[in-house]
Amino acid sequence: MARSAVERSVFLSQLLLAGATLVLSTISFLIDPLALASPMFFAGVVTVFAVTGLAAAIPWRRIDKIWIASLPVLDILAISFIRQDQPGLGASFLFVFPAIWMAMHFGFWGAATSVALPTALTWGGELLREGTMSIDPAILPRLGIVPIVLGFVATTVYSTTRRAAAQRSLLQQQADLFEQALQSSRRQKQTLDELFDAVDFGVIGFDGSGRVNLINRAQREMVAPFGVGDGSIVPAVVYREDRTTPYEERDRPFQRALRGETIDRETVWFGDPGEAQAAILTSSRPVIDEHGHYDGGVIVFRDITAELKAVKARDDLVASVSHELRTPLTSIVGYTELALDEDIPDSTRAMLEITSRNADRMLGIVADLLTAASDSTQTLLMVFAPCDLAQIVRDGIESITPVASISHIAFTTPELEPLVFDADAFRLRQVVDNLLSNAVKYNVPYGRIEVSLQASSDGVAELRVHDTGRGMTDSEQAHLFDRFYRADSVRNSAVHGSGLGLSISRDIVHQHGGDLRLESARGKGTTAIMTVPMAERQPAGEETP
Repeated sequence: MARSAVERSVFLSQLLLAGATLVLSTISFLIDPLALASPMFFAGVVTVFAVTGLAAAIPWRRIDKIWIASLPVLDILAISFIRQDQPGLGASFLFVFPAIWMAMHFGFWGAATSVALPTALTWGGELLREGTMSIDPAILPRLGIVPIVLGFVATTVYSTTRRAAAQRSLLQQQADLFEQALQSSRRQKQTLDELFDAVDFGVIGFDGSGRVNLINRAQREMVAPFGVGDGSIVPAVVYREDRTTPYEERDRPFQRALRGETIDRETVWFGDPGEAQAAILTSSRPVIDEHGHYDGGVIVFRDITAELKAVKARDDLVASVSHELRTPLTSIVGYTELALDEDIPDSTRAMLEITSRNADRMLGIVADLLTAASDSTQTLLMVFAPCDLAQIVRDGIESITPVASISHIAFTTPELEPLVFDADAFRLRQVVDNLLSNAVKYNVPYGRIEVSLQASSDGVAELRVHDTGRGMTDSEQAHLFDRFYRADSVRNSAVHGSGLGLSISRDIVHQHGGDLRLESARGKGTTAIMTVPMAERQPAGEETP
């Protein structure tokens, strides 16, 4: 059976003294063979070896520690027998071994006992040998060296043991803290691994040397259909947004991420042309250490193939519906114009003229829908000619007033000074109508709409349309100009819309060289601001000299 640490320590401590006693006995036998015949010398040697046997035989881990102290005490008695019989042999130095043992393992009282007991036995033995109550002054130095040496040894061992115990305690505390930190780090790593494996987008992490140290489950599943094995990270070849042009190796997103570049939502295609392909939205960020040095990074892949297919299906649907609307609208316009050529009452003519104008506008809107749903970079057709923006705004207000009156919404409009410059009047009217319509639709009953128009000193016309409606959150404002976007707060409400008006309006304003923006706060209404430069435009086909 394997010994415990306590039993090994007891046996080894005693074994040192037994070895020293054996050497001393051998030297004594060589000097004086009759020395072993002395009963006291023999008893001391036998006692040391007997104590050694006890140290090896007794299971010290099962009994109280105080009983272990009996072993060095017996050793001190045995050494005293040897010294008493052979004072010139130098056996007094054997007291060092039990002194070390007791000072090391039994604290202050052990150290004190290991000095006091040998001193008392040594001095008492000399008194017995002299047979008087006084000691020969000639041997006092030899007797005095015993407590001095033992005191030094015991004090040194005791203080060293205390320092060692304190250091062990400190090291143990540090080891416990390190173990706790290690366990916490392991738990965090396990949590992160589980988290990364739970998400549905691919994540690849790498260190400063480019060695990959993290690949989550979604990334492995994402690249598996493209023949990428477990030892690879991404397909060997990836394609640009046209799905046919391959990236040069240096320009591939993963290579750029390894160089520490930042990538923001770049779309690449996995899979060869003519085969199954997947659109992957790619982003990467470098990791910077506490010294500001590059220390690796992370790259994220998200499969957006289904989203692109949904957008394509939506655009196809809009295009199809728009085509279907164009035919009946063309018939309405044609027959309305024919009716206007007839001899009809003035009241009927006025109504037909309104019908004709609105049918023309609907045809324009259908054309815009077709443009918005197109995959090409086609822009809205613009026809620039001198027009008065103030008159366009007045006409827009007049047209929307009947709708606003249903909800008791009032317009507050100062006198609009004429602002005449080259622009597409039809398109600007489309923008104005959209802004006024939104101000009515998203207003509150009995609300108001403030419209102002002015020209700046640098020749820019600014139109402001402010409503007292529900307003918008910051997250809603971030997507206002996205095609087909409608805020969550109105998507399921009675307010209808296609989500195209602001997108088309901004395109129109941009083609006029201006800008369109909205300022809003939840519960405080919205202000639409359109700015258009009033510079004269060069007629088409005329070259600049």
